[in-house]
Amino acid sequence: MFTEQETQLIFFCNGRKITDNNVDPSMTLLSYLRLKLRLTGSKLGCGEGGCGACTVMVSSYDKMTKKINHISVNACLTPICHIHMMAVTTVEGIGSLKAGLHPVQERIAKSHGSQCGFCTPGIVMSMYTLLRNNHQPTMSDIEDAFQGNLCRCTGYRPILEGFRTFTKKFETDARIVNNMCSSGTRCCRFENGINGTSDFETDTENLKNVCNSGTKCCRFENSINGISTTLFQPSDFTEYDPTTEIIFPPELILMLENEKPKILRFTGDDVTWLRPVNLCQLVDIRRQFPNSKLVLGNTEVGVDVKLKKMSYPILVSLSHITELNIIESCDGGVKIGATVTLSRIEEFLINVMKKLPDYKCKSFSALIDMLHWFGGQQIRNVASIGGNIITGSPISDLNPIFMAAGCTLEVVDTEGVRRIMPIANNFFTGYRKNAMKLSETLISITVPYTNKSEHFKAYKQAHRRDDDIAIVNAAFRVDLQDDVIKSCSMAFGGMAPTTKLAKKTMNKIIGRIWDQSLLEHVTVLLTDEMSLSPDAPGGMVEYRQSLVLSFFFKFYLTVRQHCTHHENKLFNVHPADMSATLPFKRADVRSSQMFQEISDDSSSVDPVGCPIVHSSAYQQATGEAVYVDDMVPFQNELYMAIVYSQKAHAVIKCVDATAALSMPGVHAFVDHNDVTGTNFIGELVPDDEVFATDMVTCVGQYIGGIVADSKEIAQRAARMVRVEYQELEPIISIEDAIAKESYFQPIKNLENGNMTDGFNKSDQIIEGEMKVGEQEHFYLETQCGLAVPKGGDDAMEMFFACQDLKLLQATVAAVLGMQFHKITVRAKRLGGGFGGKETRTCSLAAALAVAARRVGRPVRIMLDRDEDMSSTGTRHAFLGRYKVGFTNDGKIQALKLDMYSNCGNSTDKSTKVMEHAMFHLQNVYYIPNVEVRGHCCKTNIPSNTAFRGFGKPQSQLIAENWISDIALACGISQKKVREINMLQDGESTYFKQKVQQLDNAKRCWDECLNKSGYEMRQLKVELFNRSNRWKKRGLSIIPLLYGVGFPDTTANQGGALVMIYTDGSVLLAHGGIEMGQGLYTKMIQVASRTLGISTKKIFTNETSTNTVPNASPTAASISSDLNGMAVQIACEKLYQRLAPYRKREPNKTWDDWVKAAYCDRVSLSATGFYKSPSTAFDWKTKSGNPYYYFSFGAAVSEVEIDCLTGDHMVLRTDIVMDVGDSINPAIDIGQIEGAFIQGYGLFTLEEHRWSTTGHLLTKGPGFYKIPGFTDIPVEFNVSLLDGVPNKKAVCSSKVRYWYNFI
Repeated sequence: MFTEQETQLIFFCNGRKITDNNVDPSMTLLSYLRLKLRLTGSKLGCGEGGCGACTVMVSSYDKMTKKINHISVNACLTPICHIHMMAVTTVEGIGSLKAGLHPVQERIAKSHGSQCGFCTPGIVMSMYTLLRNNHQPTMSDIEDAFQGNLCRCTGYRPILEGFRTFTKKFETDARIVNNMCSSGTRCCRFENGINGTSDFETDTENLKNVCNSGTKCCRFENSINGISTTLFQPSDFTEYDPTTEIIFPPELILMLENEKPKILRFTGDDVTWLRPVNLCQLVDIRRQFPNSKLVLGNTEVGVDVKLKKMSYPILVSLSHITELNIIESCDGGVKIGATVTLSRIEEFLINVMKKLPDYKCKSFSALIDMLHWFGGQQIRNVASIGGNIITGSPISDLNPIFMAAGCTLEVVDTEGVRRIMPIANNFFTGYRKNAMKLSETLISITVPYTNKSEHFKAYKQAHRRDDDIAIVNAAFRVDLQDDVIKSCSMAFGGMAPTTKLAKKTMNKIIGRIWDQSLLEHVTVLLTDEMSLSPDAPGGMVEYRQSLVLSFFFKFYLTVRQHCTHHENKLFNVHPADMSATLPFKRADVRSSQMFQEISDDSSSVDPVGCPIVHSSAYQQATGEAVYVDDMVPFQNELYMAIVYSQKAHAVIKCVDATAALSMPGVHAFVDHNDVTGTNFIGELVPDDEVFATDMVTCVGQYIGGIVADSKEIAQRAARMVRVEYQELEPIISIEDAIAKESYFQPIKNLENGNMTDGFNKSDQIIEGEMKVGEQEHFYLETQCGLAVPKGGDDAMEMFFACQDLKLLQATVAAVLGMQFHKITVRAKRLGGGFGGKETRTCSLAAALAVAARRVGRPVRIMLDRDEDMSSTGTRHAFLGRYKVGFTNDGKIQALKLDMYSNCGNSTDKSTKVMEHAMFHLQNVYYIPNVEVRGHCCKTNIPSNTAFRGFGKPQSQLIAENWISDIALACGISQKKVREINMLQDGESTYFKQKVQQLDNAKRCWDECLNKSGYEMRQLKVELFNRSNRWKKRGLSIIPLLYGVGFPDTTANQGGALVMIYTDGSVLLAHGGIEMGQGLYTKMIQVASRTLGISTKKIFTNETSTNTVPNASPTAASISSDLNGMAVQIACEKLYQRLAPYRKREPNKTWDDWVKAAYCDRVSLSATGFYKSPSTAFDWKTKSGNPYYYFSFGAAVSEVEIDCLTGDHMVLRTDIVMDVGDSINPAIDIGQIEGAFIQGYGLFTLEEHRWSTTGHLLTKGPGFYKIPGFTDIPVEFNVSLLDGVPNKKAVCSSKVRYWYNFI
């Protein structure tokens, strides 16, 4: 049909020309980069464009304008065929360790903005693309560029602070400071005032002692008193010169200039890709292939294919059809072609509004505001307006605006016949359905101008402000003439299967005056017209209905305010009501970090106490850090896909893999019949099946696995395995378990004091309950591994992202029926863990090992994000039911508490999580009489597991809830209740462990009050709340007590192996796993101090069971204590062996002493072993000390909330944390900030939702929202308590932990 066709894919990647004559059109750009070009810097984090780990820059040349356009895109969604005749730049293409780092890579590393590093390449490329388009961005530009990027580790602050140095304001301020102070950019005004901390002039009492210039400070003459505020020096950064950037390939420009427009056609086994170049060709294709799928950015189709397993044999790209890609002003408004991207629309409308009077642009202004919250930058760069309309999502952010504005659509059919369709005239006919015919294609949408008497506004409420789907959205238009409504439109999303006009309400208010009586009338009308059934899809029925009324109320007040201001109407809007109309607007993030400065007499080679850069930061920033799935495939490697249970509780009647095994490329189906050892695993109780035998007890349980040539084949075959079930009634929630008395035994209980006396002494007794939901780990690197059989030795080598190599080794050995020494487990680094890769990884490893042994070849697996979230468990949901007695002045007398946790379908770590929760239920408070019981609920969801904090955040939140209840009952502040109940010297926990260093807890509290200016700010909060009816602020201070150590004595041990080579270099191995927390870096610092050599001479390659056996899990925040002491012991042995050579030739170097010792046949390797003093708690006798020591902290947070919608913003957070003598302040502060933001997500943002049948509804970043860049406090200050060495741990340090309760 089409005579001239192009069938060869051509594009450039990092300056290299790529041609492919046999491209598979079903491949994404990410798959092509990783599998074909072996560029593994870009990561697969979610596969749906929601995390940004795969971000790359795509550059194109516009032959008409002669301009080069650079955009950031999600490579996981971008079809490889889409980038024909374009240039792709990946993180590897902008800098490397060998060629030199790009300033973006250098700054994120040196500012400590990379921890686990899995998200780092994507963040680097988002920033790089921004600089290519704007080499001096504002902080607002930077935050906008990161709307589509997520990080689970850092808390975002160090990333923003490092990239702040690219802004024009930073450069201007730097020049000012250089002219004012001899210290230049090291001046405290630069590092603190300009580069972060606010209110310098008014806070001099707190800041006058933190200048790095000491007595030479240009502001103060006081000494710095040993406090530093500088984690990095901007003056050390390489200057950014935009003229040195990589140029667009000249060859590609020539090719494009000479290119003749012709259809593009790529044909694969399952998909054919067509790209017409004009509307006539499109019409012909649609006529020939009426069921073809039209694509541009692939943001919807890509998700359908990936997550919904949809199949589209014919894909038609609309990217090169000029008529569909035009945006222009016309007589009636702005005409936007169907394929115009959202980013182009935003840019165009901003320019239009500069030229037109404001009254004509009210709908444009609403569009611009809404586009800002529509997806991330990567999505807006490729998603088209037509795709958004045709998709017809009932929660589309734009369709309510289009309907309220009275937009019209132009469509064309396969005969070339065109027609105009008003979008508000029943265009949307059902869920994701519209009135267009199958033969029709959308050409454009026209957005009309508004007139002088019209008012227009749009609203949206989502869980997260950036890159989140709406819960409810709305758009309102009203034409008021002499205060009378002449016409109006009200459109709502999230209230029906389609975007819905409130037609009844609209019709009934025509002719009404815009006054208070109208508001009352509309409230009644909308309540009726926008009602939802109790079981409406999406839930939150009452909240969604309230949002409808709240949005209208905001619009009502906005119109009244506008009329009063511009038309001299006497509407008399009360000033306190105006807060309802003001959106949240974030100022630029400000921050400070205070920590103890190391003494001047410290050795020049002693790095302990210095904020040195993470040992892998540079590799992570360049994409050269290798994670498990980045490893070069073995020559005969296969891939495994899991066959999961689709029922929560059922008997397995039949498993039939016949159809799957008949597929080309499939090698085997494995299940419980292939297990040669035990099929039951579990660290505490072996009640977890590797593969289900007769029954499944949760959705996501492993039934079997398919081994095939590739991931795509394996997953397709796994879906073809037929499983028949006989369903049984499932238990899903804690409440279900309580009703059915479904518990893991025994039920734990602890008592202290006399409960009867305690309640008798109480003036008041209250009862209540508090529930804490699950939290997904959301490590950016999903569960993954590689099993390599060693056939000649009947052994197995496992490369796994795992926090507990000993447990994984033991599990695989038991399942294969082998001894431990035949199983070697290796881990280089993890892309995040947070406890989720401690025990649950072992199930995956066992299944993979069974498969590898069955086929006798290496087998790899990496779970997709939806698989990971559906099968690996979460933080335990908790329910606390309490009865607390207290005096009228707030003094606690007695507490009775029942805690219930949702453990899932197996024991895993659940009983230990409950124990830790019980040990921390009192936080830092003294409770003389306590009775607590811990119930571990057995349910039919995937087994829940370890998560950062290990039960402590849940129980401490429950505690803070009854503290709040006491304050309300007594009519006093929560702060006072907390203060009068804090543990005092000589007092013990309710389980009778004496808490040492309690003075540190009081110091944290007092310093936090002082540094935060709590008392003055409390007065300001009260004034704000009196002045604003619809926005309120709250200020809270929370203390923290955290017990350190494993209550199980056996686990409190660490091992190390240190090897010195004859060139003086040192290879360091220990039992700890690097997963972003900086453990490798700290261990190198400890070794450097002990050996007295530079950190540059020390390297840690990996952690493995064949160097350090029987290592305890990297968990409970104690790994630096255990492994650090082991490293120190090993290094001390070697240091002593070299002592005779130092004494004999003191003027020689380290290298000389090492060579001399070698020549004398002195061993240059040593092991170190450390066991902490016994910590244990005997649950039979209810006695013992479960913790080695305690860490303390305090935090103040100020939050502003919109009372109409529940939307909120954290204005400021101040944290003071006791970490002893910090080994690395940058790492410790980064971990505190990351934990705070993770805790913020747990308590305010992240929501796990289950269906009644046990299916997880919130899979992936599209539905499960972790905090983003703009969710962090506007002002974020962290201080490490100084002068509090901890003699119980390596280098006098302490573990750091912080979860905030806002």
